Amino acid sequence: MPNSPLIARAVLRDIRHTPQKARRVVDLVRGMRADEALSVLKFAPQSAGSDVFTLLNSAVANAKQQNPAIRDASELWVVEALVDEGRTMKRFRPRAQGRGFRILKRSSHISVAVSDSKVASKTMNKKGATK
Repeated sequence: MPNSPLIARAVLRDIRHTPQKARRVVDLVRGMRADEALSVLKFAPQSAGSDVFTLLNSAVANAKQQNPAIRDASELWVVEALVDEGRTMKRFRPRAQGRGFRILKRSSHISVAVSDSKVASKTMNKKGATK
């Protein structure tokens, strides 16, 4: 397996951004080169952008740790970027006539995988194997 591509992951759990809003940010960088993705995230106006920026930096650092021959983020690709729903905190807000209105404070689990090969994701390999 010396030709197998390097895959490095980083996971951020229970971050206080709704999954819907975090997916907007993650969709921007999926499939990009890591250095381009970092520059896009650095100037993204969404609040989740800074957290995904830090997470992608962590994934790049993990890749450098696994393979010291990797010099910088320009050699890596964002092959997988997922946002899953985390736990939801339930809060109550007082409403008219003594009623309570439930507020759902959602959180997300964000995971990013970078690789030195552009087509290295598990799902991409499955599609390639069926051809």
